Amino acid sequence: MQFRAFSAFIVFMGSYLPLSLILLAQNFDYAYVGRPACWKIWESACSIPLKNPGFAIGIFVCCLICLALSLGALAVVQPKDEIVVHEAKHVPTDLMNYTLPYVVSFMSIDYQDIGKYVGVLIFLGWMFWISYKSGQILLNPVLIVFGWKLYDVSYNYAASTQVHSASVLAYGSIAPGERYRQIPIQDILVVKPNATGK
Repeated sequence: MQFRAFSAFIVFMGSYLPLSLILLAQNFDYAYVGRPACWKIWESACSIPLKNPGFAIGIFVCCLICLALSLGALAVVQPKDEIVVHEAKHVPTDLMNYTLPYVVSFMSIDYQDIGKYVGVLIFLGWMFWISYKSGQILLNPVLIVFGWKLYDVSYNYAASTQVHSASVLAYGSIAPGERYRQIPIQDILVVKPNATGK
């Protein structure tokens, strides 16, 4: 199964929900701290305590929706082909590439500085395109929080003795000698523990 660019973009945007939350916090107008809360934002005397609420809230909500869609898509995926795992090595995801935009976010980047903000968007655009073209779009460290793990495995299909190797995104743990059902998404096999071949 191959990701279409739009689906891959949704997965990519969902992975940057924490970054959008950081930028939202940086956009908060801390002069409002200690003032009584005002919920009637449609009144002229009441305003949202953000310097640029349209961008800040819009991007945060977009990333939140994309993460929810990504998790929903992984929840409904039904692995089909049975494999027998020979070796399984847990691999920490590549956090370096993922954390670079977070480092950039602390270099005086906010929604007020349009030039730097556009630069960050271009940077994220290139990261998306490289991740998409390399087939690594599913390697999303945010999924760790929701119980997904990345493995390097050697395996064979149940009807064959030929050994293959691949990266596996598994919900939970996988162990050598066990049978699992999987579905390939780009260059990654997706495995769920409730879809075992036992």
